This record gives sequence, C-alpha cells and structure tokens, in this order.
Amino acid sequence: MTLADRDAATHGPPSARKRGFSLGDGAIQAVLVLNAFIMLYPLFVMLMSSFKTNAEIFTSPFALPRSLSPANIEKVWNETNFVRYLANSVGVTVASIAVIVVVGTMAAYAIARYEFRFSGAVLMFFLSGMTVPLKLAIIPLFIQLDTLHLIDTYAGLVLVYVAMGIPSAIFIMTGFLRSLPRELEESARLDGASEWRIMLYVMLPLARPALVIVAIQNAVPIWNDFFFPLILITSDDRKTLPQGLTVFMGEFTTNWGVLFTGLSLAALPITLVYIALSRHFIAGITQGAVK
Repeated sequence: MTLADRDAATHGPPSARKRGFSLGDGAIQAVLVLNAFIMLYPLFVMLMSSFKTNAEIFTSPFALPRSLSPANIEKVWNETNFVRYLANSVGVTVASIAVIVVVGTMAAYAIARYEFRFSGAVLMFFLSGMTVPLKLAIIPLFIQLDTLHLIDTYAGLVLVYVAMGIPSAIFIMTGFLRSLPRELEESARLDGASEWRIMLYVMLPLARPALVIVAIQNAVPIWNDFFFPLILITSDDRKTLPQGLTVFMGEFTTNWGVLFTGLSLAALPITLVYIALSRHFIAGITQGAVK
C-alpha cells in the first residue's frame, strides 16, 4: 500500500475532508454570529429606546423610534447631574488604573526578573487576594476607612479598587515578564544601562500587550461598579455613574427614555476605550522584540 492509499484509507478522500472542514467552519461561524446577536441586541434596544418617549417604549419596546429626537439627550445633559457623575467616574477609573498598573508592574517585575529568597511566597501572598472577594469584608473595610476618615472620599474608593486590582495585575504581568528572554536585559547591562532603564526601555515596551490586558480587565469592572460607591459614597456630588443613574428612577414614575439615554451615554466612553485598547493590543503583539 502506497502512502497516498494509506492516507486515503485513514482520512478519506480529499473532497470529503474538505467538505468536513467546510461544515465545521460553517457551524463555528453560525455559533459566533448567534453569540454576537445575543450580546449586541440588548445594547441595540437600549440605544433605540434612548430616542423614544415613555409611551413609545411601552407600546412598541422593540420597534425603531419614530424620530431621532435629541430631547432625551438634552434633558440628561442639562437637567440632571450627569456631567458631574461622568467626571467622577472618569477620575476614579483613571486614578485606579494608573496606580494598579504602576504598582502591579513594579511588583511583578521584581518577582519575575530577580531571584531572591521567598519570591514564590511573595507571589502567593499577592495571589491570595484573588481568592477572597473584597465584598465579603465590607463591614471591617468600612470601619477601617471610617477610622482613616476616607468615607465619602475619592481616595477611599480608589484605594478599594487598587486593592482589588493589584493581585490580578501581578498575576498577569509576572507570567508575561517571565516569558521574555533574559538575553535582552543582559545585553542592555553590557551596554551600561541601569536596572531602571532596562525595565522602562527594554522590558516594558515588550510587555505592552500585558499592560493593556491589565488595564482593560480592571477598567471595565471599576467603571461599572455599583456596590462600593453605594456603600462608601454618600454625597451626591461624589457619586459615580452607576450610582448616579439611580436618581433617574423616581419613586412613583420613571422617565425610561431619559434613563436609557443615561445608560447609553454611560456605556459609550468605556466602549470606545475598550475598542482603542483592543486595537493597540493587536498592534503590540506584532511589534518587533528588538529595535
């Protein structure tokens, strides 16, 4: 039996193999299209509802709006405290991500690139923060922040988010930095570069995809978080968007068109940032390792 006969007996004729691969690819594409529809359709309904009145939403919730009137957007922007809530969310999210990326990267770099005693124990200490949800410790956390006079402050909220994000940041960055070849930093040392310059100008540019992953993974839950602002923030001027949008819901009646408009505007910034960072992530992967 020749090699071609053996391959045909084992795998079937080429046309059958090609047809099988085509059917499999088609099934995968169908599942992906269905998943995209399930994920995007609620967002589409929310966006369309932001141009409707209450009467339109109740009579035809899934239909297209009769007109693309900006009346709801004007109400949200001019008659509510939405701009203040938006600024609070941007400030808290940017500050939290900056501290998480800086502290997490420095700790991960020390663990991944330097050999010292108990390095494994230090890594496990940080990773233990991923095993217990911080929400379970909300009572002692509230008491501690109250003792430090950090209740109803941006600093207290940022510290909570930093404590939540550092373990995952160290986990991601440590694994990525360990995969980089040591020859790069050894060559830089031979050229007289300091350890600080090696980290900033040699290693961190190569770790850009991991930095983007850390930023995305932490920015989305921080932006959407409702629990901690509800517990730690009491002043209306310091509320973030998820907490601030609840004021759009009245005790007896709710203007659902205005509420959907607020939700759409709240989702827009983080969606744009996510798209931009995703493109940057793809570009970072294709960059050369050595300049």
